[in-house]
Amino acid sequence: MEIKNSLYKNIGVHAINTIFTIDKGTVKVLLIKRTNQPYKDMWSLVGGAMYNNELIIGAAKRELKEKANLENIELIKSEIFDKVDRSPLLRMIAVNYIGMVDIDKVNIMKKTAKTSDAEWFAIDNVPVLAYDHNEILKSSIEKLKELILTSNILKTFYPKGFTIPEIHKVYESLLGKEIDRRNFRKKLLSSGLVIDTNKTINFEGRKPAKLYKFKTKKNKKLF
Repeated sequence: MEIKNSLYKNIGVHAINTIFTIDKGTVKVLLIKRTNQPYKDMWSLVGGAMYNNELIIGAAKRELKEKANLENIELIKSEIFDKVDRSPLLRMIAVNYIGMVDIDKVNIMKKTAKTSDAEWFAIDNVPVLAYDHNEILKSSIEKLKELILTSNILKTFYPKGFTIPEIHKVYESLLGKEIDRRNFRKKLLSSGLVIDTNKTINFEGRKPAKLYKFKTKKNKKLF
């Protein structure tokens, strides 16, 4: 590596967080409104530039704390975005992380020194975002679809358990398609991802339904 080579200069890294939640069966993503240029007054995912004295995961966690007041979130590294012109100021490579939070257990900070608002948006109703964040979000949604079909990533939302109709609604919302209820039930119960709690609960005013819990282990693909 030739330090003096100009091609090595002026390169930075963006740590981007795509944070999802589930609100009454609807999958939503956290967006913040920028107050700085470039893309002033536009919505974006939660992120920012990495300092030269921190690791990328440290930058991702710092940005979550500074711009959304979120801490102690399990972040899953998703994808790298390296288009040469993705930032108008500097060559910036973006490293994206995916996280999920319980909307009822977090207090999102609305305003910071660099943001004027923060809101949860349904993933099918997202505005045009700053930088290439629409592309990053699309990639994150695809990754999340993969994770809910092959892991217990939704476990954090249902510590006390869930009903089949409830989780069926979540899967349809995220996958963006109708799923036959009987087929869904059969595949979920045979997947090894869940256990029967031998309890019942009402969901959306319907008759009592069995309550299930996610296991801690991962298993085979559900669909």
